[in-house]
Amino acid sequence: MRQVTGWTVGAIAVTAICAVVGLLTLAAGAQEIRQDLKDIRQDRQEIRQDTREIRQDRRELRGDRQELREAVKSGDPERIREARQELRSDRRELREDVRDRRDDVRDLRQDRRELHRDLRQRRGR
Repeated sequence: MRQVTGWTVGAIAVTAICAVVGLLTLAAGAQEIRQDLKDIRQDRQEIRQDTREIRQDRRELRGDRQELREAVKSGDPERIREARQELRSDRRELREDVRDRRDDVRDLRQDRRELHRDLRQRRGR
């Protein structure tokens, strides 16, 4: 009788440990999914911000081109040099903002992949 009781207690202990590990795994999976969703929201927000900055940079470039045209018409070398420098600076800012948005889109894709992977793991596939 003592052997059967000891064996039963051991089996119950192993079952309890497996249940705890299983629950912890599900909790960790839920936490990963929540974090992935948070990352996706953050990436979308950054993309929207970068898009606004790109729009603003393009408006500034149009203005800079107009200033350069007017400077060339006036024939003032100092004004032409400043207009070209401003145009160069705004082009650089536009390239940086486009690069930032491209990186943010890449991050968004990666976060979506991670979310889908975590959801598949949770479903047991």
